[in-house]
Amino acid sequence: MKAFEDIFALACHRHGGEAAVRARLPEVASGATLRKRTDAWYLSTMMRRIFRAGLSHDMVDKKWPAFEDAFFGFEPEKLVLMSDHMLDERLQDTRLIRHAGKMQAIRFNAQMVREISREHGGFGRFLSEWPDQDIVGLWLVLGRKGKQLGGNSAPAFLRMAGRDTWYPTDDVRAGLIANGVIDRALSSQRDRRAAQAAINTWQAESGLPQAHVSRILSMTVG
Repeated sequence: MKAFEDIFALACHRHGGEAAVRARLPEVASGATLRKRTDAWYLSTMMRRIFRAGLSHDMVDKKWPAFEDAFFGFEPEKLVLMSDHMLDERLQDTRLIRHAGKMQAIRFNAQMVREISREHGGFGRFLSEWPDQDIVGLWLVLGRKGKQLGGNSAPAFLRMAGRDTWYPTDDVRAGLIANGVIDRALSSQRDRRAAQAAINTWQAESGLPQAHVSRILSMTVG
């Protein structure tokens, strides 16, 4: 496994220098910012990511104000009380993306956000206090407790929310393979744990957020 300084140097070589690489690094929110955001904001962001999967992001984003209006601003306390009849009405609303499985996930994930918030004093506090060295564990919790949050949806949601996370893209997977960390897809928990350990090592070497480490790794192959 290469030292991170060598990975960074390769990314800079392939993408036009250090300034160009740093300009492409994702934003990472502080713990204070994560804790300040409301549960409704997190649920809205989570569901927007879920609806984006397999669809044009621009199209989903243009329709999102209508979703905010139709689903009570994504307030979990209101959504857990939504009746089947009310949900059926929204499945007929032409302003919305009428995907039954994803719409049904709204009430389910509202309950998840509500329960986690009550247990931890806020969903944002739960995210901010999760150990940085076990981000794959956070993906697993969200995937198991939520609906439509399997695969890459949990890390994609966290990236949208600004919670520091590495992201298992094809280029990141290729970079991990090139460094001898894994030898296959990142679909198994064993391989994801091995990748997490490597990301942790590179983070410790560089002092960078995991989101930056994985983006820079991806730029060594992409």
